[in-house]
Amino acid sequence: MPSKNTLNNTSDIKIGIIGPKDLVNQTKETLKSFPNFTPVFRLVEQDSQIHEITKELINDVEVLMFTEYHAYNIAKQLVEFKIPVHHMPLMGTGLYRSLFLIKIAYPLTCLSIDTFDKKYIEQILLELEEVNYDLLVYKNNTSSSGIYEIIKFHIENYRIHNSIVLTGIQDVAKQLDNLQIPYQWVTPTQQDMIVSFERALLATDTRRNKESQIVFGLINIDNFKNITAKYSSEHDVQLLKLKLQQMLLEYIKMLDGHLIILGGDEYSFITTRGIFERETRGYKFIPLLQDVKNELGVTISLGVGFGRTATESGNHARLALRQSLDLGGNVCYIVREDQSVLGPVDITTYKQYERYDLAITDPQLLDKAEKAGMSASYMTKLMARVSRHKKIEYTAQELASTLNVTIRSANRILLKWTDAELVDIVGEEKVTHKGRPRRIYRLSFIEEEQR
Repeated sequence: MPSKNTLNNTSDIKIGIIGPKDLVNQTKETLKSFPNFTPVFRLVEQDSQIHEITKELINDVEVLMFTEYHAYNIAKQLVEFKIPVHHMPLMGTGLYRSLFLIKIAYPLTCLSIDTFDKKYIEQILLELEEVNYDLLVYKNNTSSSGIYEIIKFHIENYRIHNSIVLTGIQDVAKQLDNLQIPYQWVTPTQQDMIVSFERALLATDTRRNKESQIVFGLINIDNFKNITAKYSSEHDVQLLKLKLQQMLLEYIKMLDGHLIILGGDEYSFITTRGIFERETRGYKFIPLLQDVKNELGVTISLGVGFGRTATESGNHARLALRQSLDLGGNVCYIVREDQSVLGPVDITTYKQYERYDLAITDPQLLDKAEKAGMSASYMTKLMARVSRHKKIEYTAQELASTLNVTIRSANRILLKWTDAELVDIVGEEKVTHKGRPRRIYRLSFIEEEQR
């Protein structure tokens, strides 16, 4: 097992996901809401694989998650767990869903069940207003029983009692399907999975350490000089700043943090990582930016830094703020302790943010970037976006859209890159309306980096 120091020096928490293919694939969508997890997937095709897969992953990850209770129960009997191990319980919305589907598809007179607690099934059926039914429960420990024994139990119940099967095991469901015996395979819903991953996250040493980690934030009023020039008196400017400070104080209070007025057009705040992650819903939602714009008619830029020390958090917050200002403001970027960047945080929808590495180490590229008057972080951001779009040839209009800047700014950038020999003009694009053809530029520096 990796040492605690090694784990604490990484920004991601490795989680092992063990289960059948269908459920493992289902977890991939849910895991997009957990940016701290780096998943390691292992597919189980038969029970005999569970022992070896579990032993292998225990030494490689910080927490384990079984998508089926059946597999978890088998592993628990065979392996000594040295790390937190969880399973996705089938006692939530997934079980309600399956019982409801049975209720509307069949006359619910008899249920043959495995994996589930009888009293819990009775409680749900009572809520579904079902009273006249029989429950036939597989009472042997499913970890010591072969799949064949469980299937045999359900077959006998179906032949004798015409029962409907409720199972939590995919292999059982497949065999019943082949035999054309009516069944419902209970699988966790996305909400069930979210709850399970939240519990797994909170159980890790890395997470407990990160919960109290210092988060440093910097807030900048965009184009403050231009804004103040529109006001006829200093009194009105001060009123605007007071209103903004009030909004900032209210938001930072939600973060259980401390606001510091740095003077001029800048503010800072301090909070803890656990609270920041919960209030931003996993770095996806910062209503402050939109609220300020709607109520005061001004925009702000936000940079947030994570770090192992207060100094590191503050330095990363400054780097993150530069990213926000480079993009034109009214956005938030986050720089984590390993200098990876998250952003821009979407303030109105739940669009997936971009993640990329802040550091460029190629000395020739750094030299060319400097000649072009571009920061290394800005160059990296561009490479991340271009890599995502799998495209290296752009018109100024296309580059403006990719970078979320004006066409004028894109033309200025391309001119600098052309002078620094970072791009090549490879052709022209004819336009249907009157006007000059658009030049097509190949971003040769990105092409070289991707080789």
